[in-house]
Amino acid sequence: MCCSDLTGLSGAGKSTIADAAVRALHGMGVKTYVLDGDNVRHGLNKDLGFTPEDRAENVRRVAEVARLMHDAGLVVFVALVSPFEADRQAAKELFAPGEFLEVHVDTPLEVAQERDPKGLYAKAQTGSIPNMTGVGQAYEVPAHPDLVLRGTGDLDATVQVLVTAIDRKSTRLNSSHV
Repeated sequence: MCCSDLTGLSGAGKSTIADAAVRALHGMGVKTYVLDGDNVRHGLNKDLGFTPEDRAENVRRVAEVARLMHDAGLVVFVALVSPFEADRQAAKELFAPGEFLEVHVDTPLEVAQERDPKGLYAKAQTGSIPNMTGVGQAYEVPAHPDLVLRGTGDLDATVQVLVTAIDRKSTRLNSSHV
């Protein structure tokens, strides 16, 4: 099994890619789950804001849950902004070598701002969200991601690249194709 950590700016396409990869893997009979900012901030992490400290705690909690789900045999997709390299590295360290796939969804800030599916960039411009990554807070691009996906590319082709990378990482997936 594998945990795929998709990191990138808000509006980069992380959840869209993860959700499409889930559909592809379900078609192969693989059990999956997506943990993203929306589904964890409504419950598990509703007490957290967007300060660097709260973002670190958000990433830590989600990584711990992903580890538990991974142990239960699921392919887990974590789709968070996770703007800081140290937090992403700490998450990776929860997994054995070969179990974690760091994926940078590389989308230009201008494209993410134009998409703005949740209106967050608009709120950041008015000062309603002072720690918005890419506007009021830095995003540290992963130094050595396992995979870089273009958030502006063809979704089906992007998902195929991700599923192939997961397939290579996961012995269970590989054995399910036999």
